[in-house]
Amino acid sequence: MRLTTFGVGYVGLVTGTGLAEIGHQVLCLDVDAEKVARLERGEIPIYEPGLGDLVKRNERSGRLHFSTQLTAPYDQSELYFIAVGTPPLPDGSADLRAVFSACETIATTAKKAALVVVKSTVPVGTCDLVQERLEELAPGRFEVVSNPEFLKEGSALEDFFKPDRIVVGAKSDRAKATMRTLYAPLQLNGERLVITDPLSSELVKYASNTMLAMRVSFMNELSRLCHVTGANIHSVRAGVGADSRIGRKFLYAGPGYGGSCFPKDVQALAALGRAKGVPLRLAEATHLANDDQALFLVNLVRESLGSLEGKRIAFWGLAFKPETDDVREAPSLKLAEALLDAGAHVVGHDPEGAKNFVKALNRDGVSVVDSEYDALNGSHAVIVLTEWRCYRAPDFAEIRARLAGDRPVALDARNIWSPAEVEASGLHYVGIGVPSTARARS
Repeated sequence: MRLTTFGVGYVGLVTGTGLAEIGHQVLCLDVDAEKVARLERGEIPIYEPGLGDLVKRNERSGRLHFSTQLTAPYDQSELYFIAVGTPPLPDGSADLRAVFSACETIATTAKKAALVVVKSTVPVGTCDLVQERLEELAPGRFEVVSNPEFLKEGSALEDFFKPDRIVVGAKSDRAKATMRTLYAPLQLNGERLVITDPLSSELVKYASNTMLAMRVSFMNELSRLCHVTGANIHSVRAGVGADSRIGRKFLYAGPGYGGSCFPKDVQALAALGRAKGVPLRLAEATHLANDDQALFLVNLVRESLGSLEGKRIAFWGLAFKPETDDVREAPSLKLAEALLDAGAHVVGHDPEGAKNFVKALNRDGVSVVDSEYDALNGSHAVIVLTEWRCYRAPDFAEIRARLAGDRPVALDARNIWSPAEVEASGLHYVGIGVPSTARARS
């Protein structure tokens, strides 16, 4: 098939490249001329393992192209994917201007009837609104389909080629058949399509992310309870996760969730509920609990170091999760803001996200280094904020030698270290919901 995707951000670039890889002819469009120029030079604007090689391979094959304009022959595409950003507005609702801009470009430029596939995360009812707009501009030529994405940063290609499910919200049999044909190469090992109506499909995306975020926030709340009671969140997680009705995934306490999806989608779902007169109390509480966890982390640093004025603090991990350079809504940013306001200096390390961290923070008192151990020199504490593999088994004696003070602090905000091993090296261990004594994790 001949396809066009609008947007070369995370979703659009992965989707367009993945579709080209399974044999389709794909044009990826974006209004950002510099980003398009970089892609044409073989430069990938985001970090995602394996994506760069796949983009280059499909460009060489002639199946993948980039442009700022919808031109022939892609103005006769069979499907147009809308994969543009829907950032939050001040009230938490989704900003849909880019979605409708893409819709209008399709209506005024496309030369033949086609499906318009909305992959952007949008509130329930958006596809109907897009359909109405297309009917105003080009009556009877387009049908809108909902096809939300479920890509996890760091494993997006695996998620694309081996998805848990492919959700399609369509009304006509023709649209359903076309989408089934499109994704047939991803269904060779079994049925993965969940075909429903557009309204339900749109809600699946928000519901999925909010439910996962709820699990994270609930475990984080329990970690705060463990902190004051002396219970161990590792033991709590093991006991709770052993229940087959609950399972073990997304039960890890930490500094709070971040990234481009959970914060935005939880707030958007809550905003949708308020707008429709159905307050979604659990979604609202999930967001509040995540904010509370950021404050809890700040308080842990204060409890461990006392006055922060003039203190130098090393961050290990700046991206919101491993295997990405994405720092949007990352715990590192929230903590850094609070520490800088208190007079501290922050020096960070991250295998991929350092430049984005400095750019996003844009404040004095922040520096980044190329070696994680160099971040420790003269620092009064090291804080692990992202569980990159390179941080999982460090040389604790080297950490102790480089940090300043008689018993410097190792704040393990991801609970990836053994308290006993850390404290045996002369460091003061602080975990999230883990007793700060030389007691091994259960």
